[in-house]
Amino acid sequence: MEIATRLSNEIARYLDLDTRQIQLTAANMANIDTPGYRAVGMDFEAEMRQAMATADGDLGGEVAGKAMSPRVFNVDGLIVRPDGNNVSMDREGLNLAEAQLKFKTGVALLRREYTRIFDAIHADAK
Repeated sequence: MEIATRLSNEIARYLDLDTRQIQLTAANMANIDTPGYRAVGMDFEAEMRQAMATADGDLGGEVAGKAMSPRVFNVDGLIVRPDGNNVSMDREGLNLAEAQLKFKTGVALLRREYTRIFDAIHADAK
């Protein structure tokens, strides 16, 4: 039996998108010494807005049972080193710290939502 609400589905999508952001940041960091590698990223806020707009109740950001993939793009405007690589460890460290804070926030919100659901289920026992 699955107990979910629209809010819990949206928070789950938030956590999925944040996890993808962390994966992209980790890939950038791992390729800091790869000649010609270009940093990749995604617009987290735009992806979250789209996920919320397409979510209708049970779908929670999924279309026809298939999770939507966020749009990933090469990051422009970064300094390119002579080897063609444009990854900045400072930028990636900042992105990782931000993503970690988002993840902790999402987990706290999801915990609160499930506590609310649990309390509603057990309201008669009080």
